[in-house]
Amino acid sequence: MSDESKSNKITRREMLYRTGAGGLGLLVGASGFGTISALGKTLDKEDKQTAEDAIPFYGTHQSGIITKPQTYIYLISLDLTTNQLSDVRDLFKEWTMASAHMSKAELVGPYTDNSYVPPEDTGEADGLSASKLTITYGFGPTFFDKNGSDRFGLASKKPKQLKSLPSFAGDQIEEQWTGGDLCVQVCAEDKQVAFHAIRNLIRIGRGIVTLRWMQSGFQRTPQADKKKGTPRNLFGFKDGTVNPSTDKEFNDIVWSNGSEAPWIKNGSYMVMRRIRMLLEVWDRTHLNEQEMTFGREKRSGAPLGHQDEFDDINFDKKDESGNPHIPVDSHIKLARGDGSEKILRRSYSYSSEMDPTRAQLDAGLLFISYQKDPFKQFVPIQKRMAGMDRMNEYIRHIGSAVFACPGGASKGGYIGDSLF
Repeated sequence: MSDESKSNKITRREMLYRTGAGGLGLLVGASGFGTISALGKTLDKEDKQTAEDAIPFYGTHQSGIITKPQTYIYLISLDLTTNQLSDVRDLFKEWTMASAHMSKAELVGPYTDNSYVPPEDTGEADGLSASKLTITYGFGPTFFDKNGSDRFGLASKKPKQLKSLPSFAGDQIEEQWTGGDLCVQVCAEDKQVAFHAIRNLIRIGRGIVTLRWMQSGFQRTPQADKKKGTPRNLFGFKDGTVNPSTDKEFNDIVWSNGSEAPWIKNGSYMVMRRIRMLLEVWDRTHLNEQEMTFGREKRSGAPLGHQDEFDDINFDKKDESGNPHIPVDSHIKLARGDGSEKILRRSYSYSSEMDPTRAQLDAGLLFISYQKDPFKQFVPIQKRMAGMDRMNEYIRHIGSAVFACPGGASKGGYIGDSLF
């Protein structure tokens, strides 16, 4: 079978959607399950709330990057077990179709009257809202070449920015939390909705991908924080105060223009760092040292010597003794540098319950950042912090990965179609 004929092959799931199942037939339509509502049904109040709770999957950019962070996240890394590009292409077609439907609170496949076959959808999110679900896909360095092999004939399309991060001072990276051929980031306001999405995507990929690592994370819920303030990390400090927020900043900091590889245009590069927080040590540290470590007041989030969380920071401002209010080895000082390197931070707290080897909490920060070039933006920042950040006494970097997230898909297309 030629590559062209393979690329035009209709997958089993596409056939189900096009022909219908369980008696729906052509009422379902070629665009997928649920479009029967186009037959003149008027949206009721519940439907309108569901629509407001849904973030479109299709678009110029993938959702889940500059989307306001939701409460829950699942981030997974996957390795491919196939050496056929057609398998990967078909997988992304099926993933795209499933993602588009789940983002609208629809099942990944219609119910069937045949009780002797597994359902197309696992069912635990049936009847739940979309909960602002976003699904974001990325390609790791080993997708293109692994052990010196051009696996799918795409090595020439690998961007120069897509490679493993260097080792940083103090790293204690564990192999089980590194790398991967592919990644999927799922975020939602409801944990069951998020888990349902991850579960079904893994199920769809069975036989083509295997799970390499998986990490869940959380923030406070909208109900718990009516003021919608900056989230706090597990050290109790506001995390992510300084982030791009305008279209210009997103274009300057986050989105690739495709100059390094056309298929990455309107996409971005994800950096993941799994950071273990030594909570038992931190909890015995006095408040003054905690604030000097961050360079911020714990309660308000204001930079030391300033009044408000969002004040422009004057690092030259000195106290009555002539010392800088914000220590030169504080976290915000080293993260800021001269201001030339900026990233979009989209981090979550994580808790994997107890570490039985230490009888301590296994918890910390699932650090995620997006940027146009990890090696011009993230790496210089991390080098500064790894060298002298006061925070290093209380954390351990134990996981690391980089993924290239392509631009969004248009209706009728699929994620990564410009690559394939």
